[in-house]
Amino acid sequence: MNIANASIHSNDFSEQGRRHTSAEIHQYQDVIALFDAAFNQSENTRLIKGAGEPEYIPANELCDFHQVIFAHGYFASALHEIAHWCIAGKRRRMLNDYGYWYCPDGRTEAEQKKFEQVEIKPQAIEWAFSVAANKAFRVSTDNLNGTEPDTKAFTLNVHQQVLNYLRDGFPPRAALFIDALAAFYATEALSPAKFSLPEEWRAAMTKAGV
Repeated sequence: MNIANASIHSNDFSEQGRRHTSAEIHQYQDVIALFDAAFNQSENTRLIKGAGEPEYIPANELCDFHQVIFAHGYFASALHEIAHWCIAGKRRRMLNDYGYWYCPDGRTEAEQKKFEQVEIKPQAIEWAFSVAANKAFRVSTDNLNGTEPDTKAFTLNVHQQVLNYLRDGFPPRAALFIDALAAFYATEALSPAKFSLPEEWRAAMTKAGV
């Protein structure tokens, strides 16, 4: 293990203060508190505000708890990294970044397709988290310097996965966190109607019989 990546990160709550606008309702400190309340004891895992790129670091000789590290205090990044953690199985949660190799921005068309395939489920869960938190959501294809992605097709795939989860059930930890977000932000139970697509997309899907 790279010792530089095995250090203990700490949360800084010093920015928490008065909230003046609707955008400020979504504070990363609240997500940290909700995550810790749900999973700190049961899973020995904490959500951490990082200073750089997102990362997952399992407990090690320098830190006795698992760390889900999100980027720069961004609310959306916190939800995204939690979604990945909710999907990862027990064995993968013992590996740095769940044992996956991340193909960086600048991907070829083939690499982008592989990236999107593994991102469908976590982004579907992130979308559900966002709805539960009454937060706007948009998919991330994350390839600004590579082949231009088909954002519409990817969005439709993520949307279909959301519908599948609503029908078949979310992964247990994701379902628990959806409930925690919904209780905190006083939102209603999730339903297909809460996951809207642009009107012209819905018209095209109806015409195509999707």
